[in-house]
Amino acid sequence: MTSTQLAQHVAQLLEDRKAQRVQILDIRKLSSVADFFVVCSGATPIQVRALADHVEEKLAEMGVRPHHTEGYRLGRWVLMDYGDVVVHILRNEERDFYSLERLWGDAPLLDHRVLAGAR
Repeated sequence: MTSTQLAQHVAQLLEDRKAQRVQILDIRKLSSVADFFVVCSGATPIQVRALADHVEEKLAEMGVRPHHTEGYRLGRWVLMDYGDVVVHILRNEERDFYSLERLWGDAPLLDHRVLAGAR
């Protein structure tokens, strides 16, 4: 699975669980940290953790495991590092405050809904 496919798959998994404002930021030309950030919001810490659990469970079924996960216990901002794809699941308040899309404003956005439908 390519990093693009993984990012698209993660975005779809998040959409399936009613994550809010799911976006894929293409950071390949901006950073060597990863190829893509998948960013989404949850309304509560419980929803944030549930979204992270869903992504981890479904990817594990495919043999894909995160290298590292941070922030799960508090459920405000869960970061899941899958190597070339880094997943950021934030509570709405943290998402608005940290504004990752603004910080990475030069990163093109991939429309995962169009791409997922083309599979």
